[in-house]
Amino acid sequence: MRKTTMVIASKLMAIGMIALSLAIGFLSFFFFSDLTKEKKKRYIEELTSQIINFVVFIWLGKIVLNLSVFISDPLSILAYPSDSNAFYFAFVLEALLLLYQSKRKNKNVLPLMESFAHVFLISSFVYEFIQFVTVDNPYTLGYLILLAILIGVFFILRERMSITILLMIQVTAYSIGMIILSFVQPFITVFGYMIAPWFVGVFFVTSIGGLTYKLRKRDT
Repeated sequence: MRKTTMVIASKLMAIGMIALSLAIGFLSFFFFSDLTKEKKKRYIEELTSQIINFVVFIWLGKIVLNLSVFISDPLSILAYPSDSNAFYFAFVLEALLLLYQSKRKNKNVLPLMESFAHVFLISSFVYEFIQFVTVDNPYTLGYLILLAILIGVFFILRERMSITILLMIQVTAYSIGMIILSFVQPFITVFGYMIAPWFVGVFFVTSIGGLTYKLRKRDT
């Protein structure tokens, strides 16, 4: 019982760090984005909704991937770790949801993705900085440097090129940076979830493919 309580407390602390990082990311977007106040509010609402969906998908992944544990003891799933497989599961469902919204509901997701890039980069930097300072994790330094470079590039180029090209540059640089980090350190993480190099490759291919399709569709 004590062990379970400690695990839950540790998870709550991790959730608190992620929530704080996201809050700072949203504040940065609200104060430093060049969008109108109305658009900022709308995109913050949409991003919040998508993040909630992602969290729900992670929990769904925990249940689906540990179905026998959930059936025998449903409450134990609270203490069961949300591992990388649950993260991959949630990522696929979230990507399918965005694809559905883009196709069936004629929703232009590119401005939302630009807003997400802003929030993700700032939130990730804050989260990794907290990890570096409080946990003294040496493996966060490389990721911190990568994020700092991407944040600088994002703010410098966002007014000089289209959303699609900017996102392509960011995705390409992020993917290459993560793959390099996977070779020079034992593991790479995103908000505490260990990420395999193959997943970074899949993310790169699918993201660039989707952005290229949007670019060609716009030009036709």
